[in-house]
Amino acid sequence: MAAMDTPMYAQVAIEQVPGRLFTYAVPEGAEVRVGQSVTVPWRRVYHRGYVIALSAECPYVPKAAPEAQGDLFGEAPAPRIKAIERVEDPLPYFSEGTIRLLRWMAEYYDVGFTLALRSALPAPVREGRSQARERYVVAPVLPPPPHLPPLSKRQKALYEDIVRVDGGLLARLCEEFSTTAPTIRRLAKMGYLTCERKEAPRSPLAGRRVLPSQPLPLTASQAEALGVILREERPVLLFGVTGSGKTEVYMQAIAATLEEGRGAIVLVPEISLTPQTVSRFAARFGGQVALLHSALSDGERHDEWHRIRRGQARVVVGPRSAVFAPVRRLGLIIVDEEHDTGYKQDESPRYSARDVAVMRAHIEHARCVLGSATPSLESWRNATELGKYALARMPDRVGGAELPSVTLIDLREAGKPGEPSPIFSEPLIDALKGCLARGEQAILFLNRRGYAPTYQCAACGEPITCEHCAAKLTYHAKDDTLRCHLCGRWRRPPAKCPTCGAPLFRPLGVGTQRVEQALGKILPQARVIRMDADSTGRRHSHDELLSAFRAKEADILLGTQMIAKGLDFPNVTLVGILSADRSLNIAYDFRAAERTFQLIAQVSGRAGRGVLPGQVFVQTFQPEHPAIRAACACDYERFAADELALRRAQGLPPFSRLACLTLTGPDPAALERAAGEAARALARTPGLETLPPMPAPLERKDDLWRWQLLIKAPSSLRIARACHALRPPDARTEGPVKALLDIDAVFLA
Repeated sequence: MAAMDTPMYAQVAIEQVPGRLFTYAVPEGAEVRVGQSVTVPWRRVYHRGYVIALSAECPYVPKAAPEAQGDLFGEAPAPRIKAIERVEDPLPYFSEGTIRLLRWMAEYYDVGFTLALRSALPAPVREGRSQARERYVVAPVLPPPPHLPPLSKRQKALYEDIVRVDGGLLARLCEEFSTTAPTIRRLAKMGYLTCERKEAPRSPLAGRRVLPSQPLPLTASQAEALGVILREERPVLLFGVTGSGKTEVYMQAIAATLEEGRGAIVLVPEISLTPQTVSRFAARFGGQVALLHSALSDGERHDEWHRIRRGQARVVVGPRSAVFAPVRRLGLIIVDEEHDTGYKQDESPRYSARDVAVMRAHIEHARCVLGSATPSLESWRNATELGKYALARMPDRVGGAELPSVTLIDLREAGKPGEPSPIFSEPLIDALKGCLARGEQAILFLNRRGYAPTYQCAACGEPITCEHCAAKLTYHAKDDTLRCHLCGRWRRPPAKCPTCGAPLFRPLGVGTQRVEQALGKILPQARVIRMDADSTGRRHSHDELLSAFRAKEADILLGTQMIAKGLDFPNVTLVGILSADRSLNIAYDFRAAERTFQLIAQVSGRAGRGVLPGQVFVQTFQPEHPAIRAACACDYERFAADELALRRAQGLPPFSRLACLTLTGPDPAALERAAGEAARALARTPGLETLPPMPAPLERKDDLWRWQLLIKAPSSLRIARACHALRPPDARTEGPVKALLDIDAVFLA
């Protein structure tokens, strides 16, 4: 807190002015703390900002001073030091540890500090939207005073129901107990209840019935893994096969953390996993659990975030942005399915939530657990070769369940000569029929949505492409549209080919909609739920679809990668992977084999997780590929050893750091010149290896052309500093050519 005996100065980050920090005087008598939200004057307008640092010495240095040149936190000259107008909230929005984390992010990912700060605040909180609302809250008076008038039989039953649920919102009690507001207010007037207008947080878990759960007995490997987590100061890589009980280990580690008076964050890679995961944690930890993700309403995100900040919730569950949750006295961060690319942000700042979690745990002296049945090669090497992480193994499924049997099907031999390969091989069809006959459930996986990925002229063979992107349009049969999965634009199928004028078209390839249609013909009695980006656009749709499948309202769950991991359905005994090698055929992706192995192993792990044995059918055109064979054998360590040997020989991650510098603009010639200049400038930096610049694999997106430079170095920080020195940060997003730097790049398209 600022001492008021001597003048104090605050460095403030202003949301509307990215890339700079500003110095303001602390008003005499004001209590100002690091992390608080404040209102400050800037260019005759008042703006919201956040106190980043306090000092008794004025830290202001004009930008023109030689020592300030190239400073990431350099400030614009000001005629005088203005004062903070007011403190918006005495409780800080950021801890000093979080500010240290954001400073690290700004330097590591080469972004302005304010941009890093924005990533740590949900938009409704940052923009002041969805302020907390007041609603009538009912609470029972316990015990009821003896002098109160007697209740009728119906009034007594209602009072006992309200006591049983410990009161709640008036509107919700009326709905739950089929009564009216005047009836409840009558009980309040009689003295049995209180009914007051209070601030009522909007909870995403409201109305959800969650039965309490108790800790389960641990297997020997679970107990050993928990011991490693609780005693290690290093991050722990929890390497456990699918179904080995990692979630129970997580929950018992959280329980130990809560007993220490500290909080926990649990990261999951997909929003689709969040409802199932949060239900399990809410059953164990009750009202201490908060949920954070982008599918919540603005009001729910606002209220959940502030509930965490005030210390009312100590366990946070959510996808990558939850890594910044303002948990008080953070003691544990869990990154479930740590290998998943969903942890990589695809907009600036392009951070990896897994790496940010490791750094935040280090800064706040918290434990960090990275869990996966198929760890990323970076984490595996950190644990097995470099000793940066501790390794805990869980090689067996709980309850004596066996890993599913795997059948590999060569699609080159599945169809008739001269005809396209079928969507379903005969063995898979027979297995589906048997599964349905036994009353069991199946999961079918195809990582491609829509009806057909190509809509081609039957005469000249030209595909219909997006007018704004260098991409083929995907045909969606449900609404008879051609859609671009890059920019989101759509159009109706043309009457004639724009190239040759022929009126005939044919959809090529297979998407989830086409599979759903084929299932209706082969298994007309089967009830199918399709789960992809097209069927889950509505709020709560993830939860509703998975709940329906869990309730056995469907026989087959068909979906893309959102069903590939983390889901646990005891009645699923059959998994079919319809095209296992699709992710292998990406020429520019050196991680293609790793992604393929992970997808097959993770999807296969959904089968046989209960008492019933499981079986998996893997359809592929490349049955001899090492990644596919290793995945079918559930042999991660063999795959990792072979793949690491290849990466070591080629100097690729994890044996180097890789960044992708993407230049975008409307003029391809200007882009080519700018890419050449950047490559020559970077070539002068010792220790950097820059591949020749070239058009990006996706050469045009949303009317902008794209060029890329791939940069390798022993250190990501070295790459960031070299790219930062090319041009001042403010100039990097101005003019016809924009540069986007992706440190530790995962996607190279």
